[in-house]
Amino acid sequence: MQSVERALRLLKAIADSPHPAGLWELARACGINRSTAWRLVGTLEHHDLVERDPVTQRYSVGYEAIRIGGAAGYDGLARRVRPVLQRVAEAARESVTLAAARRFSLVYIDQVDPTNVTGPDWRGRSLPLHATSSGKVFLAWLRGEERDAVLPPHLEAYTQRTITDRERLERALATIRRTGYGTCVGELEEFQNGVSAAVLDQLRRPVVIVNIWGPSQRVTQKRLPLLGRMARDAADEVAAVLG
Repeated sequence: MQSVERALRLLKAIADSPHPAGLWELARACGINRSTAWRLVGTLEHHDLVERDPVTQRYSVGYEAIRIGGAAGYDGLARRVRPVLQRVAEAARESVTLAAARRFSLVYIDQVDPTNVTGPDWRGRSLPLHATSSGKVFLAWLRGEERDAVLPPHLEAYTQRTITDRERLERALATIRRTGYGTCVGELEEFQNGVSAAVLDQLRRPVVIVNIWGPSQRVTQKRLPLLGRMARDAADEVAAVLG
């Protein structure tokens, strides 16, 4: 059991590293002596869970780990954080969705509507990143070259309020990074507004995003700062639940 635990710690350290990691730094980060780390990483490499660069001798996550991760569903994650979403939905009296970051896109994996309030079900839907609060929050925490890769050359206008200018969008993303939440005011649908906040991993990359939204007559621009803080606090709760 101890060997399995140590091997998993090494695999997680490789996944969390912002660059391919050397054996010595992995052993030090995990509190494992170098010979044991060498043996365990060799086993992970044998099973294609990690890959070693033949020139630098540094390690990155292997294809098999990516394949296993891609096969994982979101049901377990949604069950763990649903109590947080339910509390926020009842407190805000608005619908709350949870979106998961999957490579360079968002997947809406859960939705909770407050008592006596119903709205369209967004689960499983693909939404434009530049025209939603969740999408903009996701973009805000990507690197510049990653945003270039996921955004189309032409940003489509869904309403008169949709941000279609890239420089204006970048300013909006900078505001999100400063305040900790993003807003959408009639940018996808004219009469729907919302706010979102991200749960970030150790590398400050988006993992999941909490979104509070509703019709503009209820989710008014005056309410957005309060709802934005609620979304940000909910994201902090989700981060604590996910550990």
